[in-house]
Amino acid sequence: MVTIEREGGDRTMENGGRGPGPLPGDGPRVPYEGVWRFTAPAVDVSVPQARRAVRDLLYRQGVPVSDDTMQGLLLIVSELVTNVVRHAALLSPMLAVEVAVGAEWVRVSVEDNHPYRPTALVADHGQTGGRGLLLVREVTREAGGACDVEHTANGGKVIWAALPLKAVSGLDPSESPYGHGPAGPGHSGLGPAGAF
Repeated sequence: MVTIEREGGDRTMENGGRGPGPLPGDGPRVPYEGVWRFTAPAVDVSVPQARRAVRDLLYRQGVPVSDDTMQGLLLIVSELVTNVVRHAALLSPMLAVEVAVGAEWVRVSVEDNHPYRPTALVADHGQTGGRGLLLVREVTREAGGACDVEHTANGGKVIWAALPLKAVSGLDPSESPYGHGPAGPGHSGLGPAGAF
């Protein structure tokens, strides 16, 4: 079972644990704005539970998210939680999912305590797996969003993706609507110009 708590921003990372991306309060206030966080065990059943929890939260809060954006967010959550389950569970038996919503964007983050910083590799078309982070990067880029990975103060990492709530028309794929290029200031992340 997943319990979602409204978050006050008390995290151990720089910028309240939310990296360089957009934060609630960076624009006009809206009734659905806020930050929610939940934890779950790093096991297979947590993947669909996290996806449902994020979907239900956004609907319950009345966030005006399009079907395409919702599908993108849910795919991102699935891929990031699956990565924790498959690659970090031994050192990180629990994971955290955070949903932050502003007036014009929604951001999902998945945090674990494993120190390894993943690399988005070039797709090997002969492989059947290993493309999750590439998929996260591409879904984010196509939506006109930003994504990145940050180390936490406790030695783990948080991977986040922020997508605009409204469709971004005519966006140059190398630019982000947040004014920081594809993955925020100090680009080191998932964006098209680099790897994690």
